Amino acid sequence: MKTARLLRIVPPVAIGIALSVWLVWQAEPPARVEQAERSVAARTLIAEAVPVRPVVRGYGTVSAAQSWQAVAEVAGAVTYRHPELETGNLIVAGTRVLEIDRSRYETALHQVQADLAALHAEGRQIDVEAENTARLLEIEKSRRTLAESDLARVRELVAQGAAPQARLDEQERATLQIRRGVQELENTLALVPVRKARLAAQAARAEAALASARRDLAMTRIETPFDLRVGEVHVERHQFVTAGQRLVTADGVARAEITVHLPVEGFPRLMGAAVSDSGVSFETGIRETVLDRIEAELRLVSGTGQVWQGRVIRVGNALDPQARSVPVVIAVDNPYAGIAPPLRLPLVPNMYVEAVLTGPELAPRITLPASAVHQGDTVYLRDADGRLALREVSLGWRQGDISVIEAGIEPGEEVIIDDIVPALPGTIVTPAESGE
Repeated sequence: MKTARLLRIVPPVAIGIALSVWLVWQAEPPARVEQAERSVAARTLIAEAVPVRPVVRGYGTVSAAQSWQAVAEVAGAVTYRHPELETGNLIVAGTRVLEIDRSRYETALHQVQADLAALHAEGRQIDVEAENTARLLEIEKSRRTLAESDLARVRELVAQGAAPQARLDEQERATLQIRRGVQELENTLALVPVRKARLAAQAARAEAALASARRDLAMTRIETPFDLRVGEVHVERHQFVTAGQRLVTADGVARAEITVHLPVEGFPRLMGAAVSDSGVSFETGIRETVLDRIEAELRLVSGTGQVWQGRVIRVGNALDPQARSVPVVIAVDNPYAGIAPPLRLPLVPNMYVEAVLTGPELAPRITLPASAVHQGDTVYLRDADGRLALREVSLGWRQGDISVIEAGIEPGEEVIIDDIVPALPGTIVTPAESGE
């Protein structure tokens, strides 16, 4: 039974094997395909050394270079308020904007002037009295001389017995009386300088009171010290104000200042480019030797396209402790010049602006697009055979969309500015611009 089953299976299997062998034997061998070498197309440029101007960007808020806060120095009712004294209005220098009631201060001034006039009159009186006393003294001295002569004669007559003692006593009393009168007049003249000194002190005090009264009277008139734009007005006409009360706040329009914060890593490069070969001269000033060589351009962060030209006037004396940045003050003169809202706006306080500071040219360096530097320090080159080569470089710094190369690339080398994935050294690179 089993033998018959095997005899039925073996013939078909043998036929299948024989057919397979015959097909393999008759089949053609596989065709050999040649593998083409990989190539890529990429944009390239020829490296060249060009002069570089360091550029550093920072941000800051605009403020007025001059601010004015009018404070009442005397008390009284406001009797005048300028019709243009309203928030936002421009007022020229020397304009009377407020006035406080002057009557009480004019009265005080007149009183002090009267007191001073009385003291001057008293001084003239002392001079006249001194002159009269001097003339009386001369007369009394002459009387004293005559009295002493009479006393000497009477004393001689009494000694000779020709006159009684009572006559001598009477003459002595008369002589002493005249001497007393002379001494009193001399004492009066001696007190004249003291009286005049005391009067001079009183006059000096009155002069000080007069100056104070005149100053108080002048303080009733509030004038603008420079061209300004009114900020806030805190008083109205007929309102009573006390000494020390705020009246007006305003900002000057002659110059705006912006304190921008520059990154620490970019600031030394900017200053290094601005410092001349002779270094910083503190005799002529850092502004003349360094800061005036830095160009400053300001733009609104809101992006209106408006630009202001400024100048660097000073550098902060310390780093910002939080942002670790360097504060630099930029001034813009005449920030209201040529304004034509909304096309051209004035540079007003609290505007947030971007500052672009550009230093003088540095020595020529290789510059590449920022996209040409990969992984921080690798540049793709197209070598003389047209193949990809990877080169490590020393990156000086980045500014905007360019990278400044300190070392690793020589002028004339062909740099690939596109990214190649995967970047396999030896890959054939076809310049995209050539169309090869």
